[in-house]
Amino acid sequence: MTLPAHGAAEAVRAAQPLHATSLGEPTQLAASAVQSVDWLAISPPTIAAVAGLAVLVADLFLSERGKRLLGPVSAVTLLLAALPLLFLRTRNLKTFCLPDGSQACAYSADTLALVLQFLVLGAAFVTALLSMPAVRDLGLPAGEYWFLLLSATAGAALIPASRDLVTLVIALETASLPAFALVGLRRGSRGSAEAALKFFLSSVTATAVTLLGASFLYAVTGTLYFKGISEGLTRADPQLDALGSAGIALTLVGFAFKASVVPFHFWVPDTYVGAPVPVAAFLSVVGKTAGISGLVLLLVQAFSTRAELWGTALAVLAAVTMTAGNAAALRQGADRAHGAVRLLAWSSVGQAGYLLVPLAAAASDVGGSEPSGPALSTVGATVAYLLMYAAVNLGAFAVVAHISRTSSANRLADYRGLYAAHPLAALALAFFLLCLAGLPPGVIGLFAKVAIFSTAVANGLGWLAVIMAVNVVIALFYYLRWTALAFRPPAAAVAAQAGEEPQRTRMAPPLAAGIALTAAAGVALSLNPDLVLTFTAGGLR
Repeated sequence: MTLPAHGAAEAVRAAQPLHATSLGEPTQLAASAVQSVDWLAISPPTIAAVAGLAVLVADLFLSERGKRLLGPVSAVTLLLAALPLLFLRTRNLKTFCLPDGSQACAYSADTLALVLQFLVLGAAFVTALLSMPAVRDLGLPAGEYWFLLLSATAGAALIPASRDLVTLVIALETASLPAFALVGLRRGSRGSAEAALKFFLSSVTATAVTLLGASFLYAVTGTLYFKGISEGLTRADPQLDALGSAGIALTLVGFAFKASVVPFHFWVPDTYVGAPVPVAAFLSVVGKTAGISGLVLLLVQAFSTRAELWGTALAVLAAVTMTAGNAAALRQGADRAHGAVRLLAWSSVGQAGYLLVPLAAAASDVGGSEPSGPALSTVGATVAYLLMYAAVNLGAFAVVAHISRTSSANRLADYRGLYAAHPLAALALAFFLLCLAGLPPGVIGLFAKVAIFSTAVANGLGWLAVIMAVNVVIALFYYLRWTALAFRPPAAAVAAQAGEEPQRTRMAPPLAAGIALTAAAGVALSLNPDLVLTFTAGGLR
């Protein structure tokens, strides 16, 4: 049957969407979908990313002597990337927003994002200081190394400002892909190659699971924006509840992997040992910050209306993670090769368990599409603990980086007599370890643990508080054992040589600067611990 010309035209018009019934309207719709960009809001990750590309290109034209400047230039660039945070702190800028009046934005430079971006950029700066001697000592390709470090930093800085699943996953992969290469960049090292392969395969699997979860959530809610997901989960068809619950669980996997949460932690010890020490330090702080940032955003903003689903599960994961990490760290012998890095790796897993406690406690405070004041305060305890952990853990890795220059095995036994050879380094290491243990004079460590403990008790998680207290006692043993080694007399073979001074190895200036900066940060926080929680309590407002 053939339609008349006018009938065919009517059929075509009837088949068109309502918003495209005229030639002008599709053009207007496309124009209205154009999103403006606030360059000031996105400047911290953008500066790091552009600097990474510039360093890679410059490496092609520089002599070997000129390539030595790439490290200092990269470090200065990280400071410049943090500078816009000063201008953003009171402006609460948003960008990449939909023009339909829904206030759905893909990027938000709110207080939480700025605090975590400052942490990421500051930690990356300290990592850059630790990396300068390592790049030279290990013969790492300078251009590639600094490009990868800056690129990973850009991705990690983008995560806390992300407000939709697409931006969040892209940021996660931007932080992860360069990290794989950083771990395996040491040529001719079988351990480094194996660590990079294990890290890559496990991370790719976790990301694939996260993408599957995101697709489930989109199928249930019809949106990828956090606010829309939170509201959509409450209005979803009851027949889709199981699909929505599966989407929540699967989406969290990728960020639990980055945060080294059990059972997604198995890559941590081997990867840290196989990577150069500065890269291990970067993964332990910046990588963990990226994972925790993603978990905070998803749980408190996107999944707040389903807190009954993830609250108890997260509390159980927190208990298992801190117990597994501390138990494994306790087993590290003094004479085991790479024992210092392994201990910090397992300690990092245990610390991840502590970081999850306030997030689990926040489940009793959320429940609507907008996070409540108590929930924001509870999550602030996680951010506060993360700030403490970043400063002192980087400091401990800085001392480890110094010892690794003279002892490739880097055993715990190699720290015996450290005070005799390097008094300031030994005192700094003791301070860092006592902060991690939560003992004076590491007041900030004690304060951060008490803050986390209080959130568990106040939100009806007394059993989790008890498990945390037991784990704190377990951790005391291995932290104090390492501290005691540093202040013991040198090994008998050295001490027996009458009149001989302890061997002193000159510390590289960048390492000394890294130790000094982290120690100063730890002391400053210890002298004014209230500053941390005051600054982070309203971070999601």
